[in-house]
Amino acid sequence: MTAKITRFNPDQLHETPGYHHITVVEAGRTAYLAGQCPLDRYGSLVGPGALETQVDQVVANALAALAAVSAQPQHVVRSVIYVRSDAREDLGSVWARLTASALGPAFTSASTLLGVTQLGFAGQLVEVDLTAALPD
Repeated sequence: MTAKITRFNPDQLHETPGYHHITVVEAGRTAYLAGQCPLDRYGSLVGPGALETQVDQVVANALAALAAVSAQPQHVVRSVIYVRSDAREDLGSVWARLTASALGPAFTSASTLLGVTQLGFAGQLVEVDLTAALPD
């Protein structure tokens, strides 16, 4: 049996730019992915200082991690996006690039976008944390 995933926005809450305030998973197994960083498979930072390049690497890494558990972006039920910036333009740019990517369906579920002062790797500008309801 495949987990039933329902996404919705209560009338009492503000409109969103594509995500849903609430995601409910009726049953099934869950995968909690570690924050996906802009590192290549050898652990080297991709795109130092280049936000778009780093987003693209994070997307590639997240897709690989989802595939490793036989999941796809539409199985994501929660995302947290970290951007090393306090500029709203940077946060908006990252959101736009992520939602337009092959990983885009992941961001229709409950999602949080944060501007932070530091991430784990030197030069890292973005990280994405995903939770997925696994298909049977």
